[in-house]
Order: sequence, then structure tokens, then C-alpha cells
Amino acid sequence: MRIARIETSNGPSHAVADATGWRHIADPFAAELVFTGGSTAFDEAVLLAPVDPRVLLGIAQNKGNNDHLLPIQAWYKSPHTVTGQNATIEIVRGVGQVNIEGELAVVIGRHASKLTPQNALDAVLGYTVANDVTNVDQVPIDEKNFQSKSGPNYTPLGPWIETEIADPESVPTEVAINDVVLAESGSFNLGSTVVETLVYVTSWLDLEAGDVVMTGAPRTFLPVQPGDRVDIRLEGIGTLSSTIV
Repeated sequence: MRIARIETSNGPSHAVADATGWRHIADPFAAELVFTGGSTAFDEAVLLAPVDPRVLLGIAQNKGNNDHLLPIQAWYKSPHTVTGQNATIEIVRGVGQVNIEGELAVVIGRHASKLTPQNALDAVLGYTVANDVTNVDQVPIDEKNFQSKSGPNYTPLGPWIETEIADPESVPTEVAINDVVLAESGSFNLGSTVVETLVYVTSWLDLEAGDVVMTGAPRTFLPVQPGDRVDIRLEGIGTLSSTIV
């Protein structure tokens, strides 16, 4: 099932895709979906970030980007950085190199505490694409990832949530800049699996429906500059697009 969050005349609304377009729903986290009767055609839909998370977490020291073993380490990113499909990202000037990072993001579907390898995926509503924009040269002087990860629209999410992914540990990722594919990898190259990440995070912090965990960039990070068009494609989910200004 594909769930989007779209702009309507009454404000943001979640919706489910079917053959006719986006059918509006009351609550994407409900045990049984309630359709409100509203609908939006695919070609008329303005896609917002598919969720408005209270908690947005990134995963650092995911071993795939390093030549030595490092433990999982989660960090907070401000939900105020979240934006949606076709966003304009105004990079911070005068702070050095800025990278985009294509990542698989997990959308939590219910209260999640002390998850185990056996039940971790039961707490997941679905998956979306994340672009974890980073002021790279701030990383060595900013161990809390505040300066390095903050900026207007620095976390595009979208284009929607896909609830039916056969194996989140094997999702191919492709990153293109200005229509040229420059990075190809996938969640299979993460040093810490999606399940391991969820078990770790919820061993310290309870998560709730709508919270988002970005799982890391397995060599899917690239430098950008104003004028660049970024397309991050995750197989089985979709393509998240944005423009750097």
C-alpha cells in the first residue's frame, strides 16, 4: 500500500493510492483505514513530506562508510528541517562542502519500546526515501551533528510511504545529480541492519507512530552546489527529487 500526505483546500491530508488517484483517509496509523470521501487526481497532487514526525533520528557510524568497525550511534535531527517532494534546499553558505545523502527511512507505525530482532519490523508502518543534507566540513567541530545537519529544508522525505517492502535489508539505492547517476548502493551495504538499528534505538528511546529513523547512507552521499537537481531512487518505493539553491 502506498500512503502519501498531500495538500488540500482543508490542509494536509493523508491519502492512499488506488487506480483512480489518491483517496483521502482520516488516520494512516489506524488499525482499520477510514476513507473520508475526498480524493485527488495523481497529476493534481502536491506531495508533502509523508509524515510530520515528532522524533527524527539519524544513524551515525554505520560501518559501511568506514574501514574499521564502529558501533551504532543515533543522533537527533530537528523535525523543523523536514520537507517533501520537489523541495528547494537552500544550502548554508560559507561553511564548506555540503553533501546530500540518499537513505532508506523507516516510518514507525505504533508505540515501540525495547524491540527485539523477532518483532522489530512489526512496529513499522512502512518506508520512505530520505535526503539527509549535511554541512560536511562542520562534522569535525560538531560532534552532536547540530551545525552539520541544520539548514532550511535539510531533510526531504518522500515521495510517499510504501508499506509493502519484501525485504528492507535489500533495497537498492540510486543517486543522480543533474540526471547523471553517480552513486549506486543499497540497504544491503549498511554496516548495521534495519532491524539492528531499530532494536538499538528502542533500547534507549521509546518511539511513537509517525516517528522517523533514517538508517544511514551506504556510500550514497555526494557533494552538491547551487543549481543542482537531486534524484534519489529507492527500488520498490520511488524517487525523491529536490533542487539545490
